[in-house]
Amino acid sequence: MVRLKFSISLAYQVGNAPSDFIFNLQAAQTLNQRVLSENLWTSQAVGVDYLIDNVLANRYMRLRAGPGPLTVNYEATVDIDHVFAAPQSLGEAPIAQLPMHVLPFIYPSRYCQSDRLRKLANREFGHLAPGYWRAKAIQEWVQARTTFTSASTDSSTSAADTLIEQVGVCRDFAHLMIALCRAVNIPARFVSGIDYGADPALGPTDFHAYVEVYVGNRWYIFDPSGTAIPMGFIRIGTGRDAADISFATMFGDVQSMAPVLSIAAVADDSGACLLPFNRSDAISTAGEFLS
Repeated sequence: MVRLKFSISLAYQVGNAPSDFIFNLQAAQTLNQRVLSENLWTSQAVGVDYLIDNVLANRYMRLRAGPGPLTVNYEATVDIDHVFAAPQSLGEAPIAQLPMHVLPFIYPSRYCQSDRLRKLANREFGHLAPGYWRAKAIQEWVQARTTFTSASTDSSTSAADTLIEQVGVCRDFAHLMIALCRAVNIPARFVSGIDYGADPALGPTDFHAYVEVYVGNRWYIFDPSGTAIPMGFIRIGTGRDAADISFATMFGDVQSMAPVLSIAAVADDSGACLLPFNRSDAISTAGEFLS
């Protein structure tokens, strides 16, 4: 089990009229990711409404801020209990045998136009044996053809755009892999979070996007950007693509500053501190969600 402590600080300047905010920045609470402690505070004394998605464990908060500066700070300590499996043991399920809650993740979505990539995906991956290794082949294909470049794309960039431009950040890698998986009928979904263990050369700690693919009757982690260590991923939001789980959505005249994040591995109750590391097993943290 890995214990991680992290913080997120968001800063805004609200214009002359009150503005509304919806945030999804709190750590998800699941059977495999337990929130031990957390604190959230705002610089303005405002009322905050909360909603938990009991299917995907997304935690939304809504507030209305008045004119002037607004800072939102969140910090949490979480335990992550990873499930490991031998990749060769993880097969794909026929559509007719997929659990009903998995079905939304085989359809095209705003940023993952799998219907447009079906011919390409079938040519590249349709002949491969179904299972974990086919999803892994898609991940490696995306990595080999896409260059990670900070600030190279924007919020309108889709999987089809990334396929053409061959450049992007973690969310673009994730969208392209998801679209290609769905194009060959492999359920795939988008996860946002924060990660421990990324190369410092990539810059300060930031939000991270990765992929979960449904094989072996469970969701398993894939990191198509290859920039982080999957054992160090903290789950925040889970959805069809980035449109479902933006960490912050503003309604009104608002200027936003760059978020400031930090993360560290800390000792557990026994005094041991397990640092995330790369391993060859399939990794899952997608246990049943807690309501």
